[in-house]
Amino acid sequence: MPIESMSLIELAPFAAGLVVTGLVAGVLAGLLGVGGGIVIVPVLYHVFTLLGIDEAVRMHLAVGTSLGTIILTSIRSVRAHAKRGAVDWALLRSWALPILVGVVSGTLIAAWVSGDVLTAVFATIALLVAANLAFGKESWRLGTQLPGMPAQYSVAGVIGVLSALMGIGGGTFAVSFMTLYGKDAREAVATSSGLGVLIAAPAVIGFVWAGWNDPALPPFSLGYVNLVGMALIAPLSVLAAPWGAALAHAISQKALIRAFAFFLVLTSFQMFYRLFG
Repeated sequence: MPIESMSLIELAPFAAGLVVTGLVAGVLAGLLGVGGGIVIVPVLYHVFTLLGIDEAVRMHLAVGTSLGTIILTSIRSVRAHAKRGAVDWALLRSWALPILVGVVSGTLIAAWVSGDVLTAVFATIALLVAANLAFGKESWRLGTQLPGMPAQYSVAGVIGVLSALMGIGGGTFAVSFMTLYGKDAREAVATSSGLGVLIAAPAVIGFVWAGWNDPALPPFSLGYVNLVGMALIAPLSVLAAPWGAALAHAISQKALIRAFAFFLVLTSFQMFYRLFG
């Protein structure tokens, strides 16, 4: 039976899958200090696969729904960091325009390419992120201060493009870039949390437009953004994050980081297998 014709009772597994996504994403965010799409997109991808969501829209829907949740969680996160005075607002303002240009470009690309291309992009970069998590060292530096504005604008634009294509808030890239140039890790994380709104808000508009009236979408979807997913994942991930933070104090952080890297590698390999297997 097509998912769009299911009754509310028959849609219960879909809602349950989204609940699990929110809880898993929150726990992993609290455990590892990561969050946003780098957790939500692969979990959603697995859930949508199990639920039989049409493969033609599966990855677009995972990316768009993830971006929708990032709007909500990023606002909460940046406000919390701002209260501690850790956000570099001048940097955020200077990056806003190139980020926006990159996001618009990335969203237009996502609207044009197939789900297979989005899957390949995510799988490839997930491997790189996993390698950085597993083997990267905090002592690695490319300089003691951020490079000049032309270089920063270029990097911000690329972050916007890749974040829109992957359904992430940009922190995965921005934190690495800032810390490689000597930025304090806490300030880098705090400032990067503000990128989520700059990236997700315009990208969500684009994903709604790109998927408007696609017949393969599940119920309660506005284009490639599922409203049930937004309603369940964002608050549950916020709720579950403290649970993961509490576990982080009881379990080896290095082992957890390697475990998450392993999860990303498995997800990447599974995505590649579905593409080329």
